[in-house]
Amino acid sequence: MTNSDIADLFKLFADLSELHGANPFKIKQFSNAYFRIDKMINPLEGLTIPELEKIEGIGKGIAAKIDEINKTESFAELNELIAQTPAGIMQMMRIKGIGPKKIAVIWKELELEEIGELLYACKENRLAQAKGFGLKTQQNVINQIEFMYASANKFHYAKIENAALNLVKLLEQNSSFTHVALCGAMRRKLEVIDEIEILVASNDVNALENSLVQIDALTDLITNEKGFSAKYEQFPIQIYACNTSAFTWELFEKTASQAHLKLLNLNAIDKNANSEQAIYQSINLQYIEPEMREGTNEVKLAEQNKLPTLIEYSDLKGALHNHSTWSDGLNTIAEMAKACQKMGYSYFGIADHSKAAFYANGLSEKRIIAQHEEVDKLNASNPKFTVFKGIECDILYNGQLDYANDVLATFDYVVASVHSILKMNEEKAMSRIITAIENPYTTILGHPTGRLLLLREGYPINHHKIIDACAANNVAIEINANPYRLDLDWRFIDYALNKGIKLCINPDAHSIDGLKDMYYGTLIGRKGGLTKENCLNAFTTEKLKNYFKQKNNTNS
Repeated sequence: MTNSDIADLFKLFADLSELHGANPFKIKQFSNAYFRIDKMINPLEGLTIPELEKIEGIGKGIAAKIDEINKTESFAELNELIAQTPAGIMQMMRIKGIGPKKIAVIWKELELEEIGELLYACKENRLAQAKGFGLKTQQNVINQIEFMYASANKFHYAKIENAALNLVKLLEQNSSFTHVALCGAMRRKLEVIDEIEILVASNDVNALENSLVQIDALTDLITNEKGFSAKYEQFPIQIYACNTSAFTWELFEKTASQAHLKLLNLNAIDKNANSEQAIYQSINLQYIEPEMREGTNEVKLAEQNKLPTLIEYSDLKGALHNHSTWSDGLNTIAEMAKACQKMGYSYFGIADHSKAAFYANGLSEKRIIAQHEEVDKLNASNPKFTVFKGIECDILYNGQLDYANDVLATFDYVVASVHSILKMNEEKAMSRIITAIENPYTTILGHPTGRLLLLREGYPINHHKIIDACAANNVAIEINANPYRLDLDWRFIDYALNKGIKLCINPDAHSIDGLKDMYYGTLIGRKGGLTKENCLNAFTTEKLKNYFKQKNNTNS
């Protein structure tokens, strides 16, 4: 169990205790434990009770609970509360904006125990009339429940990728299959996946079902009109089958989106070609990488022989949007920088939170000076690796940045992001973000919509106008590589590139492990046609230094 896992259990216990009207002192005790443990760097897993009790902020009672969690992955008191709480009420606990007290009203006073019942009550305007609620809260509940329903049985690509790759390896070990490959949305590397699609080829298609039945790792195997459906590690699987001779064509057809196929002259295609490159060549098109086969402008570019050479993960030279223990990160700047160097990077950018993000221990002006002194010492101690001084500066509600210009001028670069008051209409969101873009110290626009895939829709923006504003003000745009964000959306990357904007693949890493998310940002960049020449953090150290200097010189 990680520290975050342990902390989440304490948070759930505190919330359920409040829901059931438990002792306020106990609720506060476990709430405080959640906040403390969630920020701890050293793992608590495997520690004995005496070792736990020596840690500041952990008393005997909490230490005993951590020990129980380490042994059983839960603790008895929490299990009792969960047993006393209907499953529908547990689901309601996931709705943002209504805490345990409001859920208690829904459960005890409105007598609603199912999330579907709650949605129906909202549609009848009953929630808005309940004590402590109102029309805005009711609409928020409607939006979130409908979003939860729409997101059911959907998975972040990062969540499902390892299982998909492992399944391919497993199937390749079966001698009945001559070829095995991912296809569909998995091969196009869409950010959200409904199911793992796999194509298998055999010289005896009729014997395939018997071969699949013998694979113990596949469960719930049934025949359907497309082939076979199954479960693997609880993920839904769709298996297509074909003869070995038809594999190349079937892989091509079952990889592309329907929108892509509609743009092609399918009657003229050589369906007997021995490679996908040859398939495209047969209709006089450049080879189109699987990620780009979405039916946007890729066929037009291929007709003109203008498809870009897509960025590779190996092209990245560093990461620029990262957090450390100075704000809400789990590792020090030195630890994060060292990890980047081990990954083969040439530089690391620290961009901790600004002071408005008090909940994330945002940096005061005084602490900025101290952090910069630390960065200077790190750079002096390792001249072969550069740590850049950045900040993730909050875009305030009026669009202003969180520091005065003389403070902003001390950074190598500024990532400007919205973190608070996310409920905005498009007019307000556009005004707020464009004002920030027009600030001469804004270097990079961070996660433009604030979305959390499958959890929260972003605030509404006109992407084209935002991109136009960035182009006019020489502001780069972030592709936030966190699998929950992947924001800028790949569907707007081409427009940004045509406007001459540099994009920046940023992990938004709050730990060393988070640096690995750069991989997922690269996949999204490729979907949108990003090249290494247009990616800020594919620049060499010297080129990036010059880029920052030129940007900052315009401010002086």
